[in-house]
Amino acid sequence: MKPKDPSTEGRFAYEGLDRVIHERARLSILTSLITSARGLTFNDLKQLCALTDGNLSRHLAVLEKDGMVEIVKGHEGNRPLTVCRITAAGRKRYLEYLSTLEQVISDAAKDTEAQPANSSLRKLKPLEA
Repeated sequence: MKPKDPSTEGRFAYEGLDRVIHERARLSILTSLITSARGLTFNDLKQLCALTDGNLSRHLAVLEKDGMVEIVKGHEGNRPLTVCRITAAGRKRYLEYLSTLEQVISDAAKDTEAQPANSSLRKLKPLEA
């Protein structure tokens, strides 16, 4: 048995994949908000992320509790208006998350290129259900 190489220990653990951000809807929300410095209205965000009112509210509550977004409720004329913005801390965490995703992509590309085309792994038959 080969001794473990300490330099490979946890190589693909990707601790930077923040579980709060990693959920599809929250990733969509943060991506939308990071592109708009002034923030987005609740309805615009709902449309951009293809979410229902309830889903968007639930995910915004998680992000707000974690300090990643701020939600400002006000009025425009006589109509209620909710504006959502990414916070400085949210922006920092989001960019760190993207950096980790870039590392995942880079590692996958390197490992894929390192596999020889006629690797014995490619000769294995898929498992049948």
